[in-house]
Amino acid sequence: MTYRIPHEVRAVGDGLRKAGFETYLVGGCVRDLLIGREPKDWDLTTNATPEQIQAVFPDSFYENDYGTVGVKTESEDARLAIIEVTPYRTESEYSDKRRPDKVEFGTSLLEDLARRDFTINAIALDDDKGHIVDPYDGQKDIKDKLIRAVGNPPERFNEDALRMLRAVRLVAELEFGIDGATAAAISENSKHLSHVSRERVRDELTRILNSDKPMDALVLAQQLGILESISPDLIRGIGIEQNQAHSYDVFGHLMRTMQHAADKKWDFDIRLAGLFHDVSKPETRRWSEEKKEWTFHGHEVVGSRVTKKALEDLHFPRETIEKVVKLVRWHMFFSDPEQISLSAVRRMITNVGEENIWDLLNLRICDRIGTGRPKEQPFRFRKYKAMVEQALRDPISVKMLKTDGVHIMEVFHMKPGPKIGYVLNALLEEVLDDAARNTGEYLDKRTAELLALSEEELKTLGEAGKQRREAAEDEEIKHIMEKHHVC
Repeated sequence: MTYRIPHEVRAVGDGLRKAGFETYLVGGCVRDLLIGREPKDWDLTTNATPEQIQAVFPDSFYENDYGTVGVKTESEDARLAIIEVTPYRTESEYSDKRRPDKVEFGTSLLEDLARRDFTINAIALDDDKGHIVDPYDGQKDIKDKLIRAVGNPPERFNEDALRMLRAVRLVAELEFGIDGATAAAISENSKHLSHVSRERVRDELTRILNSDKPMDALVLAQQLGILESISPDLIRGIGIEQNQAHSYDVFGHLMRTMQHAADKKWDFDIRLAGLFHDVSKPETRRWSEEKKEWTFHGHEVVGSRVTKKALEDLHFPRETIEKVVKLVRWHMFFSDPEQISLSAVRRMITNVGEENIWDLLNLRICDRIGTGRPKEQPFRFRKYKAMVEQALRDPISVKMLKTDGVHIMEVFHMKPGPKIGYVLNALLEEVLDDAARNTGEYLDKRTAELLALSEEELKTLGEAGKQRREAAEDEEIKHIMEKHHVC
């Protein structure tokens, strides 16, 4: 079998072999090649020491405790600009459940593969001869779509607790299942995730949410007892029954809202907001004797505060936190176009920010599907979207002109009066006919010509321009309504 390996990667492997060293592709890139996915990064392992690697590749760097040398390739592809080469290594005890107490460089590829996390990542490929080294039947597990720990599962997770979360992330990215013994070991050792830095947990959560199947991964994380280590606020919604508009409990609703954002290939911020948007329904739930159902008044306000604290705990960037908190805070906006005005729509745009309004509308779509409703955009919602677009666009008015009343009064030595308005409306009509006329030079020349007319002639031209503007305005609004199928 032949594999598509970039020439930059082959060049690094060839350089080491010419210097007399063994070298193999290893880890996720081999797994992805065998699955038929394009690897996101490329890793080589070798029996050379870091110093020997750098002797072969002078344009390289070595700044870590694990022996990994970054070899610069001058590739324009960011994924290939640096190829990481790591010596075979063995590791001692992991007293902090995250990092080995001591790393020693080994002499055996098999020793190196034995310390890896999952069988599908413990496969090495000789990219020169095409020979595969697979001591733990990782190829079979790839065929069976199974994530299985190398060797003794509890030992692997005691060495590095992040591996438990990585297993769940691989479920989302690869759409694999987890081997029974491996899953049991995750459940038994879930408490060790408390030793992992919040930044590393955040990074795994980010990759889960950016995958095609984040719901599968997070539901599994809950079943295995590790979702609480990601964010304990999320599990509070388990078993919290909602009102008649919802088919699922709060937890199920959060998962399905997030998943619909992934199904639509929408941005990470919408997925993250979908995961947290109803996070505070449990503490705001009240029984209404009048309605004979549960109510959740103010859950979006409380939820925005809880979301902010949860995302700060995970050390998300400030920009991400601010945006997601806004989306959570305003996701309950009133969207009945029969009962709201364009000014109310403009106020909502001001609340969430013009740059976020379409993401807020997309979150609302996900929220609707997350309830179990089959239709994501009913007529009323499409009409609201049309009103948002109408509110966002610049209205057709004399403000579009590259001149104004103050300029005309200064240049033509005029006093305020109705003639200026007539001139501006007449100019606008000409610009609507030909946008190229909207220049300061042309408008000044044409203004001088218009001012030479009698006030009655000027008024007639100005009124015609005003009618033309109103007709153009109506036509644009009609196009917006047709675009959103609400005519």
